[in-house]
Amino acid sequence: MALKDFASAKPKPLPVILLADVSGSMCENGKIEALNAAVRDMVDTFSKESRLRAEIQVCMITFGGEAKVHLPLTPVHEFPQFDDFVADGGTPMGAAFDLARQMIEDKDLIPSRACRPTIILVSDGYPTDSWEPAFEGICASERSQRATRFAMAIGADADDAMLKSFVNDKEAPVFHANNARDIHRFFRAVSMSVSTRSRRPNPDETEPFIIPPPPADDFDLDFGPE
Repeated sequence: MALKDFASAKPKPLPVILLADVSGSMCENGKIEALNAAVRDMVDTFSKESRLRAEIQVCMITFGGEAKVHLPLTPVHEFPQFDDFVADGGTPMGAAFDLARQMIEDKDLIPSRACRPTIILVSDGYPTDSWEPAFEGICASERSQRATRFAMAIGADADDAMLKSFVNDKEAPVFHANNARDIHRFFRAVSMSVSTRSRRPNPDETEPFIIPPPPADDFDLDFGPE
């Protein structure tokens, strides 16, 4: 009985999967630098949570030239020093979707007792591969379709229609980032939403997604054309 009680008290994994566009266009206007800084802030915020009820785990999948696992699913309190994203190549978003689905379906990586995953999609352009079948695979998968999906469009050239089809939280439509501070605001909202979930008695409960207001001195250069 004591052993059973001990096992039931173990925190549930709370997976967060970041799909980051690192295509060549992310080199422009400081986009990739802002993304790197915002992701580091998010991980730092997650690492300060107590892990009493849920243990936040983060995976980073990048797509630029090729889609790859930049950092495997790792508990944030065990996070290594990870390399900054480097922008180059096209936008193989569909391949990134496939990697995310395969990860969520792998019960050795994400056990059945895990909390509902969160998938964060960030892009500044249009997919350069056939993304629709891969996205349909996520929506059709019994496990992947349960994930909460957030999306951020960076700059004016992002495929807004595609990103709108990706999100599934009515309270969190596609966020449009026009400058570096907007990127930080989006990731602060993600951090608050996931962190609050991790403290709840039931971490699978939906948490409001609230974008913080911009600072009064927001003079950042816009990402879009002049």
